[in-house]
Amino acid sequence: MDSAELLAQLADIHLPEPVGFWPPAAGWWLLALLLALGLWFGGRRAWAVWRRRRFCGQALLELERILGAFTAAESEDPAAARLRYVNAFNSVLRRVALTHFPQTSVAGLGGDDWVRFLREHGNCENLDRDLAAALSHGRFRPTISVEAGKLHEFGREWIRSTYLRPRRRPQPHQTASDLKVSGSDA
Repeated sequence: MDSAELLAQLADIHLPEPVGFWPPAAGWWLLALLLALGLWFGGRRAWAVWRRRRFCGQALLELERILGAFTAAESEDPAAARLRYVNAFNSVLRRVALTHFPQTSVAGLGGDDWVRFLREHGNCENLDRDLAAALSHGRFRPTISVEAGKLHEFGREWIRSTYLRPRRRPQPHQTASDLKVSGSDA
């Protein structure tokens, strides 16, 4: 047998089938899983940020609404309008606190404990002695002398700092007596 006959018996070169798109390799499955998890966690975080901003906006609108009601009623009876404003203002802050800190015992706080809570959980740079007295015991007085503009500005800053700063995890079994006062003018 000569070499020509031997070469004639050989089959042609067969190329392998091209690599298909499906099923992907294990690395692509892992990448798809990591991408899906990243999108899920990112979406949850974006949803939480959107909700906090929306709630913050609603609380700020409520503050604006009660300030407008106060300025409209101030000319008729300033003392009664100021007392209603302080009570409505306290109500807005308490609703924000109940929404934002559901695991603490906010609902039962009053007086100095309420002011301590506000100092502990938000920006209280504008909270002076007069504003603290109005927030802690203002609703029990027949008349109150507090500057509505200062109180309004404090409320805006406190709400913004409460909703827009990163959330801290609440301490387990934290009570009002555990909260520390950051200043001596409570």
